[in-house]
Amino acid sequence: MEIRSSTPQNGSSSNPPAVEVYAVYGAEPEVQAYAMAKYSRSALSMKESLKEISSQKAEKFLNTFYFQYGHRSIADLAHIALAIERLSILAAIVVADEQRWDGQERSTRYQDFKKSGYFTPQFADEQSLALYRKTVSELFARYEVFSEGMFQYLAQTTPRPEEMKQEAYERTLKARAFDISRYLLPLATNTSLGEIVNARTLESQVSHLLSHTHKEVRDLGLLLKQAATSPAYNVNREALRALVEEIRRAAPDLADRAEQELLKEVRVAPTLVKYADPNSYQMETRRELSQAADELMKGAKIADAPLVDLVDAEPLEVELAATLLYEHCHYPYRQLSEAVQAAGEKRRAEVIDLGLKHRGRHDEMLRPYCSGQQFRFDILMDIGGFRDMHRHRRCTQIGQEFTTQHGYDTPEELEAAGIRTEYEALMQRTQGAVEKISESGTGESAENAQYAIPLAFRKRTLFKMDFAEAAYIAELRSGPAGHISYRRVAYAMYEAIAGKYPSLAKHIRVTDVREPVDLLPARRRRYWRASRSHPHATCTSPCARLSRCGPR
Repeated sequence: MEIRSSTPQNGSSSNPPAVEVYAVYGAEPEVQAYAMAKYSRSALSMKESLKEISSQKAEKFLNTFYFQYGHRSIADLAHIALAIERLSILAAIVVADEQRWDGQERSTRYQDFKKSGYFTPQFADEQSLALYRKTVSELFARYEVFSEGMFQYLAQTTPRPEEMKQEAYERTLKARAFDISRYLLPLATNTSLGEIVNARTLESQVSHLLSHTHKEVRDLGLLLKQAATSPAYNVNREALRALVEEIRRAAPDLADRAEQELLKEVRVAPTLVKYADPNSYQMETRRELSQAADELMKGAKIADAPLVDLVDAEPLEVELAATLLYEHCHYPYRQLSEAVQAAGEKRRAEVIDLGLKHRGRHDEMLRPYCSGQQFRFDILMDIGGFRDMHRHRRCTQIGQEFTTQHGYDTPEELEAAGIRTEYEALMQRTQGAVEKISESGTGESAENAQYAIPLAFRKRTLFKMDFAEAAYIAELRSGPAGHISYRRVAYAMYEAIAGKYPSLAKHIRVTDVREPVDLLPARRRRYWRASRSHPHATCTSPCARLSRCGPR
């Protein structure tokens, strides 16, 4: 788009200069980053900059300004698309645990995972390996049986409306069946994801992965680094190769030049990611904070906690110290905070200092230092539901490790379908196997055991946010089309806000999860259309208004 203004022939004008807006396509990520960075250092237009820039010039520029001078915002301008396939769900959660991350992963609602296979870590003893394979194989076998069984149960109890096509009907019921059977999928399950990140985020992500406790994740960090610095997959390569051969037949003298231009290898971030290495700050701090958490809690029993706990306001020093220790134990935040307050000012200061003791010149502060938000929710929910909540990037999330200590969730439909007893027996066997593998004490036994934990088991995460984000999550995740697991969490967040700030509750357009939900979207749409005639003036509360009238 161009917006032009007329200019008198004498060159003077009271009008502003012409504005020109255009999209840029075809430039390599680092070249484009250099061209954009030149806006602050040159009067050239983007088109002029791109014409004069080569990949060699970009590399030289980035080596000087990015690495030597520390102008790290330059890397924000180079965006990279990456595919990561056949990694475990556990590793996928780690990859996606980046606030500046954009991506999509395989859905447990819309895809059947029975043929996905699973990741097997390296075990130091054959006994643990055999128990691991037996446990995970049984989970997959029952996942297939439960998926089919729940589909048949839903088909028997949910008749198809006449106006709904059979294909849409079966697709809807299968999605609901997968929602239930996903509780059996272990963290070892293979999945795939795609991400689009800028080069600075990728460098930070690679460094974080290389510093992780699990070998699979560390290996993944190396693979991401190689993908960024090696020739990228060119989706048009076969078509361009055919074009080059056609040119060779018609004009042999132009063929080599055409091949050089059309089939050149492109490395998406050969400069910006090449120095991404394991981060000693993260590794040393993790070790020392884990020890500090153990010393503070002294093996205390884990206190009972609700699904969602909106924690009370407290001094910033208490929040910082408690948050730093939170991810290195399995205690509720409230219990940990009370221990931190009882420990005294000196001990709190020592913990805060410990989190910065090993910080290097270019290291960002650890995520727990992102503190001071008004709304802090300590959430204990099943891992499957957490994966959905994990997508919210505007809030700060501090997660604890995967464990079987908090028990597991049981879908209500299993009782009606007559398979709850079988499900609970399977969960208990799995928990016993996980604990036995973890206690074997060989190699990374505790880390390896986590892969056998099903998505039904609960995970504790601290979510910190402002009011707008709390309202957004409550509204979005309480919707009738969502999974009941995170719908309950979202509604519990709303109730916690309403209890503490009743005057704010009326502004949150939440859906009451206690209202019955029709599985079939065709009938839901019919219900919403009929309910539009209901006068909003007769609704007595935000919850009642929205559950009856639908979103406005």
